[in-house]
Amino acid sequence: MSKLSYLPQIKSLHFRLFCLAVSGFVSVGISSAYAKVTLVSGGPIYTVSDTEKQARAFAFEGDTIVGVGSATQLREQFVIDREINLQGASVIPGFIDAHGHLLNLGQSLLQVDLVDTKNKKEIVQRLTDFAKDLPKQQWLLGRGWDQNDWPVQELPSAQDLDTAFPERPVWIDRVDGHAGWANSAAMTFAAKELSGKWQVDGGEIVRDSKGQPTGIFIDNAERLIRQAIPAASEAQLRIALERAMQKTASVGITSMHDAGTSKQVWDILNVLNQQQALKVRVYAMADGSREMLDQLCEKGPIIDNSAMLTARSVKLYSDGALGSRGAALLTPYSDSPKQMGLLLTEPKTLTKYAKRAADCGLQVNIHAIGDRGNRVTLDALAAASKADNPGRHRVEHSQLIEASDFQRFKDLRLIASVQPTHATSDMYWAEERVGAERIKGAYAWQTFNKLGIPLALGSDFPVERPDPLLGFYAAITRQDAKSWPADGWYPEQILSREQALYGFTKGAAYAAFQEDLLGSLEVGKKADFVILNQDIMSIPEESIVNTKIVATYINGKAVYQAD
Repeated sequence: MSKLSYLPQIKSLHFRLFCLAVSGFVSVGISSAYAKVTLVSGGPIYTVSDTEKQARAFAFEGDTIVGVGSATQLREQFVIDREINLQGASVIPGFIDAHGHLLNLGQSLLQVDLVDTKNKKEIVQRLTDFAKDLPKQQWLLGRGWDQNDWPVQELPSAQDLDTAFPERPVWIDRVDGHAGWANSAAMTFAAKELSGKWQVDGGEIVRDSKGQPTGIFIDNAERLIRQAIPAASEAQLRIALERAMQKTASVGITSMHDAGTSKQVWDILNVLNQQQALKVRVYAMADGSREMLDQLCEKGPIIDNSAMLTARSVKLYSDGALGSRGAALLTPYSDSPKQMGLLLTEPKTLTKYAKRAADCGLQVNIHAIGDRGNRVTLDALAAASKADNPGRHRVEHSQLIEASDFQRFKDLRLIASVQPTHATSDMYWAEERVGAERIKGAYAWQTFNKLGIPLALGSDFPVERPDPLLGFYAAITRQDAKSWPADGWYPEQILSREQALYGFTKGAAYAAFQEDLLGSLEVGKKADFVILNQDIMSIPEESIVNTKIVATYINGKAVYQAD
């Protein structure tokens, strides 16, 4: 008789855990090579295999899947040590988020959450409530404001914060991380005089008609204030990373690609990995041409055979974000004819960095939002492509593409790393930014797919919420949670459920050279899977956003189980 195992039981939209005694099975032909085999059965199982898309059961031993098929077949093949009876719940491979920011997610969970605020008054109230427990002189930090969600869609100013916080420095990031909002107290810490007509390369200090700073700093200009914020200690960074991993586990993410890992964060993650304390697999992209890239160029890519912690790529930036009009465009913004966005890195410098990383044997991943930002990125990757590099270079976001540039993605064998919820967050105002013609080349997932350009799907958390189910829903509907617009926003770009699931699993694994270990439920692969209380491949689309994570497994062990 085997030990008791705690199994998820589903009832309507609610679920609870129950325990079930499970017997071992013996029959002719049973494999003696495996001693502790777990059988998963009792509900629909989506394998994302190239051959059998669905299975009735699978078995794993330790951290590896050893059999896929029917429960009867697997009982005949193995001595079953324990069973996970799904009781009608469904299983998919563990979600892989191809673009997120693990430390930023953790820090956002420790700061003021301003996501979904509807006006400046609500923001000030949240800040005031949070500040009650802060030491008097400590900076007040937050993230998530978006002026596009306000009744009057205009950038705020320091004065909006000064009445509530006349002395305490306040710095709050816009939802996309490409703009910051400071009060007057925070601006006194700037390293240089902020008034006048001068600007930062790749950034903008927003000023009034008299040349005085308003309190908004876009892209590289953010550094003028950020440099004064006291640096977090190593202990604080570890707490933030641990908090982030608790969150990723709870939403079904088993692996994430960290878009900009510093040497300091890498060292902390390495310690956590050695202590077997990682609750998510991390595929690290070095944060630009800095210490982390220096280490990878000096010692070579770090390719972890267990796929828990890997570093073999670099994250570079071409331009800013569309919401703050920092995305670099080939022609002016439709709703602001004097603006064309910002290149955060000059084209020659971007090409130099890309070639250096490629020469070091690394994958090159470049942030590109606007059509000019994407063209500059394509030019840099074309110059960096070489026969002895592993390739699979990526364009992170691939958001607005000029029609003639789609084929270049194909010719250069690039991966489009896209975030479905960006489209459904931006759809209310994106066409106003770029006009009715250019918008046809924006968030163009099916255009990429039809050209055979690999898609890797993610969220860009904490810019968007880390929940992959929201991304899955956005990918297959291009609607918000209220099912607007009725047929989806530019519905010709909608992905099928199979395409979306692939992008969040095997497609993302391919983008990290890990498709032989992760991304599908197949023999020999890691036992990473998620149990859901509903079948997202068959239920009505509007029900997907209400689906719950029952349990998240990495290497055959539960890193999250619902209460």
